[in-house]
Amino acid sequence: MNASSSHHRPRVAGPKVLAACAAVALALLGGCKPSQESGQASTAANAQSGRLEITYFKYPDNPAFDLVYLADKLGYFDGTSTRPRYVGKVSAPQIIPLVGTGEIDFGTRMVPLVISAIASGADIKVVSAGGVTLPDAPHMKYFTRKDSGIRGPKDFEGKTVAFNSFGACAEFVTKKYLSQNGVDVSKVNWLVVPDNQSQQALATRNVDIAIIHPPFSGAAEADPQLHKLWSDWDEDRGLGGMAPYSVNGAFARAHPQAVKDFVSAIARAGNWVNAHPDEARKLTAERLGIDEKLVERYAYVKDLVVTEPPIQYYIEILEQAGKIPKGKVAVKDVYTNEYNPYATQSTAGTAVPLKGNPS
Repeated sequence: MNASSSHHRPRVAGPKVLAACAAVALALLGGCKPSQESGQASTAANAQSGRLEITYFKYPDNPAFDLVYLADKLGYFDGTSTRPRYVGKVSAPQIIPLVGTGEIDFGTRMVPLVISAIASGADIKVVSAGGVTLPDAPHMKYFTRKDSGIRGPKDFEGKTVAFNSFGACAEFVTKKYLSQNGVDVSKVNWLVVPDNQSQQALATRNVDIAIIHPPFSGAAEADPQLHKLWSDWDEDRGLGGMAPYSVNGAFARAHPQAVKDFVSAIARAGNWVNAHPDEARKLTAERLGIDEKLVERYAYVKDLVVTEPPIQYYIEILEQAGKIPKGKVAVKDVYTNEYNPYATQSTAGTAVPLKGNPS
């Protein structure tokens, strides 16, 4: 089963709804109109037909263990006025920039990418937490070939390391860890390779070390040619592992109920994964067309309520690295829990409105 065939298609009824969907699809192919306009087209058409108004949000259809696909598969968007519209594969480095411009409405990528986008003026906000790093469910793992002789941090000098993108966890968590262990990170060669290609790049000696995220790290660990070095749990006990979900600000202002529906659905899905890890692995294997035995366990922050320490961790890393000016971005500029029905004052802190919202 390929990745695009196992998700639900949005249910539509009536020629006006079909026309609206076609118009939005053409807009996407032509460069994507702002998300506010496309959402309004969908809801207006449904209103004219007398049906429940549905807001469609644009989302990547990527090969990944993702709560949006699981929530859709489990029917958690049913009964709401919100549905996903999958717009094809989007490369990992492009997800946050495209959320910032509104060409996709939501995306999940690591906190430092969102912080950097906000520092550059992007209209984007974290609206829910994501994965949590545990000893038996790490966010990423480090591999080399068994015959490489690479076993410790100092061995990274002069070597080529494959990782999925600059500006995210694989870069900053790794550089911080290596520096703490006396490594001159300027002597490490960094090469961007998608997670689903890193195992092959390592086995064919195109790279010396590969940092791989689930679900693809499972196949790498099972490869007899490879040796696992460590995981991000060993580096920072999971502080840098949260991959939250972010929303485009214009979409959120135009469709606050859709954002609430989205966060509620993926929070339910995250809690379901935590309670049913084997079933979640099975669904992911079916969706991606890979062996279930090679899909690693994922774990998620309870109720997907955002907490501040992982955000502060990356603000400090980015400031120290000179990537953002000191004091340019505060923790509360980055996230809000206002759309999460499970959030409380005691667990979430004070939520702040999205950019442009009335205070």
